[in-house]
Amino acid sequence: MPKPERFWKATKYPLSWKNNRMTGKIIKGIAGFYYVHDKKSRIYECRAKGIFRNRKVKPLVGDDVEFTVLDDGTGEGNIDTILPRKNQLIRPASANVDQALVVFAITHPEPNRNLLDRFLVMMGTEKIPVIICFNKVDLCGRELSDVYQAIYEPAGYQTVFVSTYEGTGMENLRQLLRGKTTVLAGPSGVGKSSLTNLLLPEAAMETGDISEKIQRGRHTTRHSQLFCVEENTYLMDTPGFSFLTLDMEPQKLKEYFAEFTPYEEDCKFLGCVHVGEKICGVKEALKSGKVSKSRYGNYLQIYEELKEKERRKY
Repeated sequence: MPKPERFWKATKYPLSWKNNRMTGKIIKGIAGFYYVHDKKSRIYECRAKGIFRNRKVKPLVGDDVEFTVLDDGTGEGNIDTILPRKNQLIRPASANVDQALVVFAITHPEPNRNLLDRFLVMMGTEKIPVIICFNKVDLCGRELSDVYQAIYEPAGYQTVFVSTYEGTGMENLRQLLRGKTTVLAGPSGVGKSSLTNLLLPEAAMETGDISEKIQRGRHTTRHSQLFCVEENTYLMDTPGFSFLTLDMEPQKLKEYFAEFTPYEEDCKFLGCVHVGEKICGVKEALKSGKVSKSRYGNYLQIYEELKEKERRKY
């Protein structure tokens, strides 16, 4: 059976374009090589010109680029230009992302909510919408799903519940990803790679093709890599993370906890940060259960870290 057009494999075939200057998207970068998909059916192994190094600009996975084909037979080329970026993430290092899908196991292990909230703040600073995906729902009852939905949906985050083991919730997830470039993130061991393989079974084979060429292992995500799920739909698999540090003014942190906003009009002081103030609408909402205790607790922890970092500057 012929492989679908979206299956990216750098095979040797004649170039059908009249010149050797092309545009494409970086799907992986490793050891100074950048693998550029021509947005049709082929991957080119490219080097970045020295001008980028001189300007201290590093190509990123997700970058749209102009590149020159040096050898059509071997699929080698040079990246000439990085086209303007819509946005840029430091971690995971990537560009031109429409949304993030952050994946945690709902149980076994229990999700690290502090880590999740840090990720949500980080995406908020980049103005990137987030979908929270809880995997392994086959190991728990509906009640636990309701608990997490009640925590994160009032904060403005869509939550989805899937089981990569049973295939539950996958069609709904496909609809949410369609037509967008989505960065897939989360700690190790929660099923990100399994999720990628369910959405795109060819992904494991594509990873293997590139891994064979660069002599790296096939089953561990060491570097960010972009996959084409279908036309105009890209999914970026990224290495797992276990901790995130944030860098911002402490006073700005509350802007990324949207569930606080409805209650701020009841705060006595303009600019209330909802920490030590005696008359605070957010703290009253917390007492009555309208604001999540875990979310507020994580807000306090992150706020104190940012305050300590600010103190050290002076």
